[in-house]
Amino acid sequence: MVKPRKIETLDGIQDFSTVADYDLLQRNMRDKGWLVTDKIISAGIRHGQVLEVGPGPGYLGLEWLSRTQNTVLTGLDISQNMIDLAQKNAKEYGHNHRTSYCLGNAAAMPFQEHQFDAVISNGSLHEWEAPERIFYEIHRVLKPGGRIFISDLRRDISFLIRCLFYAGTTPPKMRKGLTSSLQAAYTAHELEQILKNTTLTYTHVEANPFGLVVTGVKPV
Repeated sequence: MVKPRKIETLDGIQDFSTVADYDLLQRNMRDKGWLVTDKIISAGIRHGQVLEVGPGPGYLGLEWLSRTQNTVLTGLDISQNMIDLAQKNAKEYGHNHRTSYCLGNAAAMPFQEHQFDAVISNGSLHEWEAPERIFYEIHRVLKPGGRIFISDLRRDISFLIRCLFYAGTTPPKMRKGLTSSLQAAYTAHELEQILKNTTLTYTHVEANPFGLVVTGVKPV
């Protein structure tokens, strides 16, 4: 039986010390090849201007930029400390001229309609305070023909996968955060019900052993 969902945070990761630890966690995931960059590219997101919701320290978007050409990335995050860190990491990658990061709440995005060729996000969905509103905003800023790739944990993963995640989480002090994130994550059914109440009628929810993925192409 799946336990009821427990809200983790509505404010993102703000504390500077925790931001630094999360940066190390994401670096380790990158170095282990655990980021979903390949899946984003396989979903057809290979060109244009892309928005990343909740980029954190930025590694996913920066790896995507490294594997694509004629692309630019805009990151929207609720934490100024995360934005500062993402900007620093973008300079290390040599992608500062292809990136821009701004502070804001995804429930009221500071962007024009039909601005982006794609919207991506990984690992932030379970923290969205008003997911229906944010999905509406994603639809609004996406160009006709634009693509969506949103991935996150799932609350009903198997015990074995949960143990593998826990053991592979470094630094170890971040394991408590993994547990709370899993408790706040959605099941595929819950996410499908949320999407039914949005303008994203063209999306598909996939549940894999490790998490959930929402993909779709906005009708022209």
